[in-house]
Amino acid sequence: MCTTDYTTKEISAKDRRHTLHPWADLATAPVKGDLVMTKGSGHHVYDSDQNKYIDGISGMWCVNIGYGRKEMAEVIAKQVEELVYYSPFGAMTNPISAELSEVLSELTPGDLNRVQFTTSGSGAVDSAIRFAHFYFNAIGKPEKTHIISRTESYHGSSYLGASLSGKKVDRTYFHYMTDIIHHISGPNLYRRNENISMSAYCQQLVDEFEQKILEIGPENVACFIAEPIMGSGGVLIPPPGYHKEMKLICEKYDILYILDEVVTGFGRLGHFFSAEPVWEIIPDMITCAKGLTSGYQPLGAVIISDKLFDQISGDNAPEAAYFTNGYTYSGHPVACAAALKNIEIMKCDNLCEHVRDIGPYFIEQLKTLEQYEIVGETRGSHLMACVECNISSNKAAAEEKDMIAAQTVDAFCEQLGLIVRPFEALLILSPPLIINKTVIDEIISILARSIEKATVALKSQGLI
Repeated sequence: MCTTDYTTKEISAKDRRHTLHPWADLATAPVKGDLVMTKGSGHHVYDSDQNKYIDGISGMWCVNIGYGRKEMAEVIAKQVEELVYYSPFGAMTNPISAELSEVLSELTPGDLNRVQFTTSGSGAVDSAIRFAHFYFNAIGKPEKTHIISRTESYHGSSYLGASLSGKKVDRTYFHYMTDIIHHISGPNLYRRNENISMSAYCQQLVDEFEQKILEIGPENVACFIAEPIMGSGGVLIPPPGYHKEMKLICEKYDILYILDEVVTGFGRLGHFFSAEPVWEIIPDMITCAKGLTSGYQPLGAVIISDKLFDQISGDNAPEAAYFTNGYTYSGHPVACAAALKNIEIMKCDNLCEHVRDIGPYFIEQLKTLEQYEIVGETRGSHLMACVECNISSNKAAAEEKDMIAAQTVDAFCEQLGLIVRPFEALLILSPPLIINKTVIDEIISILARSIEKATVALKSQGLI
């Protein structure tokens, strides 16, 4: 039976009984109804009751080229007919993954030319860390195992990725690696001491990083991993020069710099990769996923510099140098075909240029929401943005009523036809890259009306 033959009530009942969702609230999962999405077109999605929504989050930072692209469906179907799958292990490959490797090496900066495919961003992060450990073992520095990450970061939901992530709210009843993983402060311009200048704040963060390295011992630190802009943690933008200074510290102590571009890659900031054009750095490795296929197929990748790879391969390879890391579906031909088509569409439609053109307008219009008393700040870059609610007058940390404010705004947004992503006191936005000024104006209008309605509701509850 086709799913369209079921009612929303029936689908929700099946889902509640049998599905364990990512980030499910286990207190309400067995009883709470679901929003059942059944269709997407352009920048809109539709639920099982045929309600229409602007997708303000691209599914999950993913659907950059928009929904329902027939040319993508055709390419995927054709590849399924030609070769749906074959083993990627050892010396076996397929033409599609080989071509995508070359294309990615052309899009990445510097000498990042060696690609290992994964099935997700979490897998890409795991593979990057495993490569770092393999690399230092292979060159005779086995003591370099420690990893430095940041608070409020997000690097995936695998055991390793979740341990690297620094969002306190995500750390619940699971176990996490703590012996070789360390967290330093992530940048948060909204919550920084207002008496500290931007440059001084940047230096404070860099100094903390260097002190952590010295505390662990530089000879023990393998790598530093960072999102260019911290996405799930609240679209936290670093102060000017931050990544350049952190990279210099890494070079000083022979530490690898892993730039996690799972969210920021493939046009979100107006470039296929933001490392060099936005942050003026060439990292040792870049991780990517999400926008790589615009969500049309699951695919991730870690892209590694030739400098590193050449030191452990060929004549430089250590004894029994088998890189025993990878996945059954690494370089899956159907997923790689979708990625190649996605990149082709982005280039033909000039989507990166479009984002660079329209992104500042989006951020500028969001700023108009700061007139409302429950909005503490709006922030972002291009098509990656956030509205932070603040009704507690406490800028040091979000309080419970700030989170209630965001949840209330979110509920009204859904009623009015806009999907945003609520997290603590935040409303996170990452719309498809195809949006135009008319759609942006509609997003801002719905947000404004939702904030107004939420303000009335919060006052009636005595919260403001």
